Amino acid sequence: QVQLVESGGGLVQAGGSLRLSCAASGTIFRINAMGWYRQAPGNQRELVATITTSTGRTNYADSVKGRFTISRDNAANSVYLQMNSLKPEDTAVYYCNADVQISKLIRLTDSWGQGTQVTVSS
Repeated sequence: QVQLVESGGGLVQAGGSLRLSCAASGTIFRINAMGWYRQAPGNQRELVATITTSTGRTNYADSVKGRFTISRDNAANSVYLQMNSLKPEDTAVYYCNADVQISKLIRLTDSWGQGTQVTVSS
């Protein structure tokens, strides 16, 4: 009922930058929050950053604070992740997540994109 499409991943050298984008579409009454998670091979999926759509309140993993910035465009149902000073340990598949009201009473929190690969070479 809700589709998330990510873009912007790729290969970059350590110290470089990438910007990820995610657009939500489908049955959307209101988006409460959007976020980015990542999963490296052999690891569990972990939170990178989240942002609420109403207040813009953000939350970051300690490992990315000061290097990554999450932002949103409510009119476009989109969220972005600006990643600077990338490190090899940032290498992972990055997934977009959305907390969506598809009606006043029905809330979906498990909408995920297909993922986009970010590879940081040393």
